[in-house]
Amino acid sequence: ILLDKDGKRKHTRPTFSGQQIFALEKTFEQTKYLAGPERARLAYSLGMTESQVKVWFQNRRTKWRKKHAAEMATAKKKQDSETERLKGASENEEEDDDYNKPLDPNSDDEKITQLLKKHKPGGGGLLLHPPEGEASA
Repeated sequence: ILLDKDGKRKHTRPTFSGQQIFALEKTFEQTKYLAGPERARLAYSLGMTESQVKVWFQNRRTKWRKKHAAEMATAKKKQDSETERLKGASENEEEDDDYNKPLDPNSDDEKITQLLKKHKPGGGGLLLHPPEGEASA
């Protein structure tokens, strides 16, 4: 028994064996909350007090919630960035309504050239009509 500086009994933190922790974790995977009789049975089978099992489950739920909240926050950030990326892509399409309008290949050469430059890297070098005197393939 440990005593503090005033001679009172000092609270010591229990240490659990690997077997006890394994059993507690396995039970926690199946259920996050234990009813009284379940807690009593588990405590008895592991050589622990009901209070120790109760507190272990409370602490484990807190740890689980924090981890779950962090995972949800990460997933939300990922989803938000994807939404922003898609939103940006749709805004670009809205800005360029000309891109979706049909073009007359015989009269819209300049517009076609601008759209190709804007939407296809290196598309500016594309010749729409071969120079006079050259046959098209």
